[in-house]
Amino acid sequence: MPRFANFAAIDWSGAAGERHRGIAVALWRHGADAPALVRAGHRWSREEVLDWLLGEMPADTLVGLDLGISLPFADRGAFLPGWAESPADARALWALLDAICADDPHLGANSFVDHDDAALHFRRHGGREGSAFGGGRGRFRVTELAQQAQGCRPTSNFNLVGASQVGKSSLTGMRLLHRLDGRLPVWPIDPLPDRGSVLVEIYTTIAAMVAGRSAGRSKIRDVGELNVALAALGSGPVAGSGPIDDHRSDALVTAAWLRGASAQRALWQPAGLDEVRTTEGWTFGVA
Repeated sequence: MPRFANFAAIDWSGAAGERHRGIAVALWRHGADAPALVRAGHRWSREEVLDWLLGEMPADTLVGLDLGISLPFADRGAFLPGWAESPADARALWALLDAICADDPHLGANSFVDHDDAALHFRRHGGREGSAFGGGRGRFRVTELAQQAQGCRPTSNFNLVGASQVGKSSLTGMRLLHRLDGRLPVWPIDPLPDRGSVLVEIYTTIAAMVAGRSAGRSKIRDVGELNVALAALGSGPVAGSGPIDDHRSDALVTAAWLRGASAQRALWQPAGLDEVRTTEGWTFGVA
């Protein structure tokens, strides 16, 4: 079981444009009493997050990225059934997406969801639902069904509509994952190494629930409530009082949660992982 020295959580954004209020990076450094925001007050770009991961993140860090690292595969035996270019595994999916979106700035993914073959699988704005979307809530990964069993409310990565959608974040994030180019292992797509930093998919609601919040009240927008949640996770308080946006509080709470969760062996060996390890991946914290 690896012992990480540092713990980071990144609340991600799939919104259009270069810089995003929705991106926040929190880091619990070895020896600190609590996590802290990295570049507090800074409006991050997705490319800056990539640079931080590869060039500035401290060694031996477990870092969580709040997005889906892949698309559903197990339910139909393919990510994009019916398309000859449908990839065989997650890394090939990342590469395909990045190639199709090569001209999209800021790690955007519009070219992929507008692609004639890929678009058939997505629910998009303007009442556009592809014939392969599947209706209802759409398709889910095995880990998302397990999230649901734990009391969470996952949304299909093929759904790009609504406040709770995570599809845009996931697709832009897959472009970042492709550009890591093996320099930072992505669990469970990559085996868990004996040492060094590792990136995992996170779902910030899981951290909030462990901290005593319900799935419906997972968002924290007050520093006092944030410190109550941090205390429940064995963390000291952060400074200040009054309002805080939920992107920053999500990152802080999840960094604190990762510190304790990383030592739980069962979270690295969840039931159902082996059949989807290199295709769908997994959300760390879903047992």
